[in-house]
Amino acid sequence: MIEQLLARQTSEALKKLYGDGPSPGEVSVEKTRKEQEGDFTIIAFPFTRYSKKSPESTGQELGAYLKQAVPEIREAGVIKGFLNLILDDSFWIRFLEENIGDPRFGLPEPSGKDPVLVEFSSPNTNKPLHLGHIRNNLLGYSLSEILKAAGHRVIRLNLVNDRGIHICKSMLAYQKWGNGETPQSAGMKSDHLIGKYYVLFDRKYKEEIAALVSRGMEPEEAEKQAPLILEAQELLVKWEKNDPETRALWEQMNRWAYEGFGETYRRLGIVFDNTEYESQVYLMGKDIVRKGMQEGHFIRKEDGSIWADLTGYGADEKLLLRADGTSVYITQDLGTAENRYRHYHPSVMIYVVGNEQIYHFEVLKKVLTRLGKDWAEKIYHLSYGMVELPEGKMKSREGTVVDADDLIDEMEETAERTTRELGKANEMEESEAKQLFHTIGMGALKYFILKVDPKKNMLFDPQESIDFNGNTGPFIQYTYARIQSLLRKAGEAGYAAGGSGSGPYNLLPGEKRIIKLIYRFPETLQQAALQLSPALIANHIYELAKEYNQFYQEVPVLKAEDPAAIGFRVKLSFFAGEIIRRSMALLGIGVPQRM
Repeated sequence: MIEQLLARQTSEALKKLYGDGPSPGEVSVEKTRKEQEGDFTIIAFPFTRYSKKSPESTGQELGAYLKQAVPEIREAGVIKGFLNLILDDSFWIRFLEENIGDPRFGLPEPSGKDPVLVEFSSPNTNKPLHLGHIRNNLLGYSLSEILKAAGHRVIRLNLVNDRGIHICKSMLAYQKWGNGETPQSAGMKSDHLIGKYYVLFDRKYKEEIAALVSRGMEPEEAEKQAPLILEAQELLVKWEKNDPETRALWEQMNRWAYEGFGETYRRLGIVFDNTEYESQVYLMGKDIVRKGMQEGHFIRKEDGSIWADLTGYGADEKLLLRADGTSVYITQDLGTAENRYRHYHPSVMIYVVGNEQIYHFEVLKKVLTRLGKDWAEKIYHLSYGMVELPEGKMKSREGTVVDADDLIDEMEETAERTTRELGKANEMEESEAKQLFHTIGMGALKYFILKVDPKKNMLFDPQESIDFNGNTGPFIQYTYARIQSLLRKAGEAGYAAGGSGSGPYNLLPGEKRIIKLIYRFPETLQQAALQLSPALIANHIYELAKEYNQFYQEVPVLKAEDPAAIGFRVKLSFFAGEIIRRSMALLGIGVPQRM
């Protein structure tokens, strides 16, 4: 990369000009700000300690030296201590020629280090996936692809929350009011049927609470004493004691959940390397808690419950086992973390979980540290913001969530309506058109969510996401399809992407901007992996698509008078298309060959 060369030459220049200077690693070479003319910028302010001159004078002397020492530099100018360098067009053209045929451009060799674990999705088996799960799945999957592309060995994990009091609520409601209903008899997707009983439990539970309050009981006490919640707690005890009838119902309802989840995952294009189940690790967590109790790390209260006193770690006391011996969320998380460390020996364990669980993961790390687990620092919580629709927040218990399946349906329907209105599927067979509508709908959904920094809350507007103009997935997909159409026409005219002719040496501004964005793809990829932010990839690829579209509108590609110019622009189009395709794949988004 030219940045390393410029850093080395700057270090040498300062030492020759002033007798002393920084090491190359201490020289910062940045891309030039948009409002200034240049390709790369070196900030001269830190070098005044060596020159004993003003930043402007230092920059001018450094620029003159670099222009003589580095043939690639065409011009050097200083603006208020910022040395802006313009590289000769031949550098950018040579970069294009040398890298256009490399299918691994921008991808480092695999590191060979211990794997990175990425846990995402983690659904509860008492309800279908909803809009919040969609952001979780899309972030986790895209992050995994980005980390793999950046050279890491990645293992994608799905921890299914298949046990606990919330699961028992759906089970109890089905026991009481299900009457043997099945997904087939109800005509419902299997996980939606389970969600129906979760909502029913909450409605009946609230009715009981209201009745108790009306008879004079305090609301908080009513929540604890309502018959339904007591029965649900009894059901959890039965489950942990392996009661055959309870376990049989649990297995049946979980099978329905898994079938439903699998269908949703397929539609979203989400895959995992391994699926774990809380029911298989919670016992390990209970053993860890009991052992910690014996070793004096935890305390047992009068009712028999076990707690971790974390006040010395800047936190509160944390319940680890209930008085009846049943586990809580953190119990199984302790078992899960221990099991993963033993099995994978990861370099880092990334948990993609909403920001409402920030404190939970802080406590998890503190409890593990209390137990002497030095690998606790390998746990990283990638907390993401909540997703809202224009209608407002969602609540699973009240049945006001937007189910993932319903949203996918809506996205495909909106994509079909918009695409047909624009006439982009007029000449397609129906099967090809249906695939196109799915590709556009999922591209719109995924891109709209992933272009937002993960840490930010966001408002998802389905209609806005499918606009074929602006910063949207369909706009980028259309740009790719436009490039493929051009390449097909170029091939018919005898111009192949890998054809001869190095093209014009006086680049048009639009051509240079496109090449520079391609050049910065490797850096963007590494930054996205370092910051765990697919948004960096999304916004970079939008800039490339936007620049290419402007270039396409303003510059004749196949109608240029100079055949060399045509050959060059075909190559440029091909390379831009490849970077768009590969970048979209990092976001889990497909691109159509035509539309």
